[in-house]
Amino acid sequence: MSLFESGLSDGAVSMKNIFDGSAPRAQTTTRTLGEIAEWTVRGGFPQTLGMPADDAQHFLGLYLEEISRVDLARVDGIARDPVRVSRLLQSLARNISTRAALRTLARDTNGGNLDPKTVTSYLAALERVFVVEDVPAWSPRMRSRVALRSAPVRQLADPALACAVLRAGPERLLDDLETFGLLFESLALRDLRVYAEPLRGRIGHYRDETGLEADAIVELGDGAWAAFEVKLGGEQAIEHAATSLTKLAERVDRTVRSRLQALAVITATGGYAYQRPDGVSIIPITALGP
Repeated sequence: MSLFESGLSDGAVSMKNIFDGSAPRAQTTTRTLGEIAEWTVRGGFPQTLGMPADDAQHFLGLYLEEISRVDLARVDGIARDPVRVSRLLQSLARNISTRAALRTLARDTNGGNLDPKTVTSYLAALERVFVVEDVPAWSPRMRSRVALRSAPVRQLADPALACAVLRAGPERLLDDLETFGLLFESLALRDLRVYAEPLRGRIGHYRDETGLEADAIVELGDGAWAAFEVKLGGEQAIEHAATSLTKLAERVDRTVRSRLQALAVITATGGYAYQRPDGVSIIPITALGP
C-alpha cells in the first residue's frame, strides 16, 4: 500500500493532475523525518500498518525467511539453497536504489563463486513472488550522442523488506542519512508505481555516461512522460536535483520533449507543494497521490 492508501498522504497533488499539466498546490506538511523513517521501516503491507516498527521488522523477517526456505521452490519447482537466497536478499538490501551489477550480487551471495546466470534465475523467482521489483532504464531519443546506461536500479517491492534484512530501525536510519536517502528513494518509487498504475504508466530511470540522472521516469502509453528526482530534503540537494531535471529535459530529442508533462523533486518533509520559476515542481511525498 502507498502512503495515500495508508492514510499518511493527503493526495493533494495527484498523478492524474500532474499529467493534466496542473501546477501542484498543497498546504504545508507537518510530518517529521522521524515519522518518515518509521513509515519506511514499517512498510505498506496491510498486516504491518498498525504495528510498532520493531514488530513489523520481526514479521517481515519471518516472511522473507519463509520465502527463502519454501516459496521460491513453489514458483517453478526448482529447489534453491535457502542460505544463498538469504544472502542475495542481503545484497539487494545493501544495494537498494543502486545499479549493482550481477557480478556484485554474485560475489555477495556466494563469495564470488556463484555464476551470474544463477543470480539471474534467483532474481526472476523473487520477482515472481513479488519481492524484487527492479526499475528498468528509460531510453528516449537524444539530441546528442550521449550514451545511455541500461543497467536496472535494484529495488525490492517495499523498502521495509530491505530494512528488515538490514535490521535498520528508525533510529538507525536517522543516524545514517545516506542509507535513509536510498531507502526513501525506494519508498517514493513504490508510491509512484502505485499512482501510475491507474494511468497505465510505466516506471523507468534515466542515467547517461555524463552522470546525469533522474530517479524515476513515469511514461504513459501515449508517450507523455514526467521525470522525478527523490531527496530527503535540504536546499542544496533540492537545487541540484532541479538542475539535473532541467538538463535532462534539454538533452532529449525535440519530439520527446514535446510530450514532457512535468519535472518534479519529491521530498520527505517540510514546506508545501509548489512550482519553481524554472518549471520544476517540489512535492512532499505526504502530498502525493493518484
